[in-house]
Amino acid sequence: QVQLVESGGGLVQPGGSLRLSCAASGSISRNTAMAWYRQAPGKERDFVAIITTGGSTNYADSVKGRFTISRDNAKNTVYLQMNSLKPEDTAVYYCKLSQGFSSYWGQGTQVTVSS
Repeated sequence: QVQLVESGGGLVQPGGSLRLSCAASGSISRNTAMAWYRQAPGKERDFVAIITTGGSTNYADSVKGRFTISRDNAKNTVYLQMNSLKPEDTAVYYCKLSQGFSSYWGQGTQVTVSS
């Protein structure tokens, strides 16, 4: 089993920044993909960004140039640096770890962008 714990969410003004963290523990293989998704009220959960063990990344078009995903493999932790935040970035942000045919989700952390 794998456990994921997100942190770093909160309330920020438009144009501000936040850094989310997601720490994984348990039975983690060498090769994993770690990703961030988000879900706004009344909407489906959407992909935000992904990073592989080797460091390859991919982003949703809506966050390219503003968000940066990174990871510390020694700590099994993935980060999401969010800059130039907009009100439409408001959502619950979820961390996802994929290894083999299995995927695991964290409990989510709320990000609210409002003046």
